[in-house]
Amino acid sequence: MVKGGDRAADGAETGSPSLDVTLSEDLRLGDLRRADAAKAQADASERRRGERRQAERRRRDRRDAEPTTGELSVDELSAELQAADEQARDEQRELYRTLDLALRIGEVVLSSGAGTADATATILSVTASAGLRGCEVDITFTSIAISYQAAPDVAPETHMRIVRYRGQDFSRLTAVDQLVRRFARAELTREEASRELARMVSAGPPFPRWSSVLAWGVMAGGATLLLGGGWLITLVAVVTACFIELSNRWFNRQRLPAFYQQVAGAFVATAVALILYAVDAPVKPSLVVAAGIIMLLAGIALTGAVQDAITGYYVTAAARSLEAMLLTGGIIAGVSLGISLGIKLGLPVAIEAQTIQLSNLPIMVSSGALMAVAFAYASYSPLRSLLPIAVVGALGSLVFTLMTRAQFGPAWSTAAAAFAVGLVGYSLGRRSGVPPLVVVVCGTVPLLPGLTIYKGLYELSLGQLVGIVSLVTAVAIGVALASGVILGEYVAQPIRREARRLEDRLAGPRLVGPRRPTRRRTERSRSHRSRRTRRADQP
Repeated sequence: MVKGGDRAADGAETGSPSLDVTLSEDLRLGDLRRADAAKAQADASERRRGERRQAERRRRDRRDAEPTTGELSVDELSAELQAADEQARDEQRELYRTLDLALRIGEVVLSSGAGTADATATILSVTASAGLRGCEVDITFTSIAISYQAAPDVAPETHMRIVRYRGQDFSRLTAVDQLVRRFARAELTREEASRELARMVSAGPPFPRWSSVLAWGVMAGGATLLLGGGWLITLVAVVTACFIELSNRWFNRQRLPAFYQQVAGAFVATAVALILYAVDAPVKPSLVVAAGIIMLLAGIALTGAVQDAITGYYVTAAARSLEAMLLTGGIIAGVSLGISLGIKLGLPVAIEAQTIQLSNLPIMVSSGALMAVAFAYASYSPLRSLLPIAVVGALGSLVFTLMTRAQFGPAWSTAAAAFAVGLVGYSLGRRSGVPPLVVVVCGTVPLLPGLTIYKGLYELSLGQLVGIVSLVTAVAIGVALASGVILGEYVAQPIRREARRLEDRLAGPRLVGPRRPTRRRTERSRSHRSRRTRRADQP
């Protein structure tokens, strides 16, 4: 009994082999399960990290695709502000350059004798073609100001330029007119137009200066032929006019004011007439004085003064009128001095009665054409314009001669001739590719009242009050001349809807510059202004 119990106790102490195997398997299964759980946890963590990376990548892509909808970093915001500032500065520089181009073009047009309405319309055409709509232009004869406002809540930009010179250079005026037309048709960029304008302004005259001086002499010779002079007095007038022109150029280099130049030129012409009278030359000495007066009157912008008054620019009209009166006063002073000196010396240069004969009509018509062409060449008009100018000059002389022969009086005869010049000259100028101003100004030279002014001054020097009537008649002839030209150009304007709208806006016939804006530039201007308005609306 004892042995059996001992064996049972020994078996319980040592344990069973099957129990050990079971325990070992349980331990291995537990390790495997723990390993699988750890692996599954690691895989889940990796998947979550991948999903987070994908989500971050998607957010970054959305932020790059829509930068305005997401929040920007400090560096990105600074870069965008810097780019916006640089774009604003570029547009501001473009605005400055465009306004500068328009001002310089307006200076050339205004200084060449064009009316204020033409200068204003030309400037507005340049700014509109460059994309600046709604500009305001103010001209006071010696200065030009442009104001542009991009939006109602943006301060306007105002620029001004002083007109420091005056001259009769029709080649420069024609070149600038063609430049404006090409720029309006988008054939030139703003930079190219600015370079061409600088080249035109700095370039010298297209013809030799000696040929221009000779042309002034030919114009004076044509004036003596028109007034009934012979070949000898014509030759004397040519030499006298060349001397006057050379002396005036020297005075101009010495910066002598134009008033004193007019006094000196008129006195020289009168002195030559006194010499001819003293030597008892077989000529009419008074014709030399009349030719000299016409030569000096030809450089006065009377047409521009009357055009400004008619079109409502009264400030510039008053300034131009005062300038014309001052220069004409210089002529009167010089002639009066010569007449007074002649009377003191016993040399009264009287005026012979002038009768117009129809037999002299071909000579008078050809003389008018010669005067117009000579003045055009002396003013550096393009060569292609000389033939239309000759036609217009001949037409004006023909109408004036026929009207005077029919006893309509000097003022109405001049008005009728000027109307014909303006009517025909406008069309011929457009067809020949030059501004109509060039054709009509040259065509009116044979109609200037040189002999009437000398007659009035001579009568006043003798104490005859009838001389006042002659001077008033000369003033009436000048007004009739300018107003007749303007009326002829009004009638010659094309009757079309665009032209009527443009005329209503510009208040007058166009003698310089394009007649209508371009559509291509108009679309560009609308997009430019909308862009500037959007930028102004941004906080």
